[in-house]
Amino acid sequence: MSAPSTAAANPQASNLASTSAAPVASTPLLSVQGLGVEFRTRRGVARVLDDVGFELRRGQTLGVVGESGCGKSVTALAAMRLISQPPGRITAGRVFFDGRDLLSLPEAEMRRVRGNRISMIFQEPMTSLNPAYTVGDQIAEAVRLHEGLSTADSTARAVQMLEAVGIPAAAQRVHEYPHQFSGGMRQRVMIAMALACKPDVLIADEPTTALDVTVQAQIFDLIAELRESTGTAVMLITHDMGAIAEMADSVVVMYAGRIVETGDVRDILGSPLHPYTRGLIACSPGRRTVAPGELLEEIPGTVPSLLERGAGCLFADRCARVMQKCRQKLPATTALPGRRQVACWLYEGSEA
Repeated sequence: MSAPSTAAANPQASNLASTSAAPVASTPLLSVQGLGVEFRTRRGVARVLDDVGFELRRGQTLGVVGESGCGKSVTALAAMRLISQPPGRITAGRVFFDGRDLLSLPEAEMRRVRGNRISMIFQEPMTSLNPAYTVGDQIAEAVRLHEGLSTADSTARAVQMLEAVGIPAAAQRVHEYPHQFSGGMRQRVMIAMALACKPDVLIADEPTTALDVTVQAQIFDLIAELRESTGTAVMLITHDMGAIAEMADSVVVMYAGRIVETGDVRDILGSPLHPYTRGLIACSPGRRTVAPGELLEEIPGTVPSLLERGAGCLFADRCARVMQKCRQKLPATTALPGRRQVACWLYEGSEA
């Protein structure tokens, strides 16, 4: 898929704006520090996140990329405290939101944050929406819960939200059920639900999964327009490097539960440092025109089993520039100018 365009404005998006879009703030709104998550399975303990850390500022879009199974979605679920325990368990780390550690909040307080100040768009709208309730009831429920509005006022908010995300005849469709909507429209309903309480942070987890290319571009346009109109910070989890290039301010690259590179989107896409980041960009179909019959580049091998973490770099078996040291010891994270970081022995002691 080519990079989506955000040029087309959605006049309905202004329905969500209580203030003008805020510039990217210098103080992190969301700060994840040393996050660790493991799952107990019949075959043993899988360490799916290991020392994950990043920052998200108000008005910023942070792109999180990596292959399936690299820990992107688990990172989002852990930050929202939605990891099923058991079999999952948050083993380490802190998640600061607006100065408070979410991992230490009582569950009652966390429920006031979740869906209100931090909202999430899940991957599959058909499984995330309850088929037994109308879409209006499902949007209005969050508003009644967090803002205490009456049934009439919360239904009116639901209609407003459906209009804001571009669903025609919203006053009628608010009474319809999920199966009466197309895949793209269901995803718009999910976005309306996530934004109903005007959250400070929106986590979009593969928001265009299983949608056709045209609808994908519309969904990305919508998220970008709503961010600009409300100042909401966005954490965008996606495989789509075109979307990252178009929408993200900074990028986190994940591999096998660890962060291997972070930085400004222009630095990451223009001059990737980690061999894995280079591979991701090289195999993206949006980077150049592919001739008929031409095969895309690929990263050889697969993501290793998280049940058997070795002592060294987890990308070593797939890396064309692997050294003996890579197999013996996990690389430290090297900080470079411009808030850029890379975890690779190729840059040990590097300053540029």
